[in-house]
Amino acid sequence: MKYTAKDTETAELASLRRGLEEVLKGLKFSLIELVVSRHKGSVQVRAVIYTGASIGLDDCSRAHRAITPRLELAFGGQDIYLEVSSPGVERLIKDGVEFAHYPGRGVRCYRTDISDWTAGILESVDEKGIIIKTNEESIRLDFEIIAKAKLDSSREA
Repeated sequence: MKYTAKDTETAELASLRRGLEEVLKGLKFSLIELVVSRHKGSVQVRAVIYTGASIGLDDCSRAHRAITPRLELAFGGQDIYLEVSSPGVERLIKDGVEFAHYPGRGVRCYRTDISDWTAGILESVDEKGIIIKTNEESIRLDFEIIAKAKLDSSREA
C-alpha cells in the first residue's frame, strides 16, 4: 500500500475534487473517493462520502443534490450519471491517505512481514504509516508492509 496524497490525479480531476470537497464540507461530509469515467458522451461519477458517523440514504441524497450543479458546470452538456455512497462497514481501504478519515475506527491490515492480519483501533496516521491499538499494545505499521487494509466494524471504539 502506498500513501499517495492525491498527487497522482490529473489537474482537471484535482480541481473537481477540491470543488466537490468544498461543497461537501459545508454539509459536514468528507469526500473519501472520487472516480470519474467517460463513456460515449456521458460521464459517470462515483463519490464516496463520510462523516465519522453512520451515513444513510438521506445523507447520500443531500450530497447528490449539492454536488450535481458543480458536475453539470464541469462537464457542460454531457449526460452525467452520479452515484453517491458511504464507505460501508467493511470498506477496503484503497490508499494510505484514506486512513486519515478513520481515526478511532476498527481496521484490519494484512501485513507482508508476517503474512497475517493485524487488527485494532486506528490511533493515528502519517505519511509513512499508521498506529493501531490492539488488545495488547499499540503497533506501528509502515505502509510498505501493508498489502491490504479494511475497516473492521467488529472493533469499533
